[in-house]
This record gives sequence, structure tokens and C-alpha cells, in this order.
Amino acid sequence: MRPPTNQRTQRRTRRERDDKTPRKKRTCRFCDAKEVYIDYKDEKRLQRFVTEQGKIIPKRITGTCARHQRQLVQAIKRARHLALLPFMSDAIR
Repeated sequence: MRPPTNQRTQRRTRRERDDKTPRKKRTCRFCDAKEVYIDYKDEKRLQRFVTEQGKIIPKRITGTCARHQRQLVQAIKRARHLALLPFMSDAIR
């Protein structure tokens, strides 16, 4: 018979295993492409940085640098104001 296992100890071992593996540092897509300006009219590119609910995805998840994240947020807000991007999806309404 196996001894009873505790979920807490299983979580701890997974966490320890994750700490040992080095994570790949995400690079900014816009810096890699040497983008100077993020165009608000490019709705397909902006759609990648917005969730289905219409929320802007934070930079810690997308990997964009601070400068390009500020430009991205400004471009998304401009596109929303001009009705190029929705403020929220139709499913939520």
C-alpha cells in the first residue's frame, strides 16, 4: 500500500521543479521588428493584444517592453474610439 499523499506536498514539488528550469526571457515583438510607431489602423495586430472580453493584455504576459506597451495601449484606445476595435465582445453583452 502507498502512504497517503498530501496535495500540498505535491504542489511544493512541482513548484521546486519549475524553479530549477530556466525560463526563456520574452523579447518585445516591436523591438525585434524595429518598429518605431504602432499603428492604430492595423486592427489585426492590435487584436492579438486584446482578450475576447475586450481587456488589454498586460506586458508581463505579452512580453512587450514598457515603451511599446504604452504605445500599444494608446493605439488600442484610439482604435476603440474610432470603432475599429470593440470595447467588449458581443457574447458578453
